[in-house]
Amino acid sequence: MLNFLNGLGTDRRAWLALSGVAVALEVTALYFQYVMGLAPCVMCIYQRTAILGIAIAGLVGAIAPKQFICRLLGYGIWGYSAIKGLQIALEHVDIQINPSPFFSCDFRPNFPQWLLLDEMFPAFFEANGDCANISWQFLGWSMSQWMVVVFSGFSLALAIIVLNRLRPSNRFLV
Repeated sequence: MLNFLNGLGTDRRAWLALSGVAVALEVTALYFQYVMGLAPCVMCIYQRTAILGIAIAGLVGAIAPKQFICRLLGYGIWGYSAIKGLQIALEHVDIQINPSPFFSCDFRPNFPQWLLLDEMFPAFFEANGDCANISWQFLGWSMSQWMVVVFSGFSLALAIIVLNRLRPSNRFLV
């Protein structure tokens, strides 16, 4: 088992699988938006952006998985995206579970001025839903609650892979 975990960080297929899972989640989000007619809110768009970050991390790691710096960059993007996505998903769950008339999410995503994704790719990043609205549930959980599970899974997978690589017996494999 530990040998399997050791190989994941240096296996191009594992990095591409990470990207593939993230892309599948993005396609699912587009299915919910355009086929099922569920309008994404600003928090949904931020979570969608975090999933896109995980897809990019997989591609970065797949460039040269045997090179430490490439893996490190992939791990960094993966970790930042997974943890930031988890924070956003938890905040979204809080908005839905504890609605307040004094708080509402923004009307449009607050991307940096140099990267206005909602203007560059409106079909993918435009938000026109209400953050407090729960318009879909599966097994009694809302989409934002399922995203907590997804981002927790991505975070846990990263932690297991990195911590295994940091074992004393692997000190030259990092």
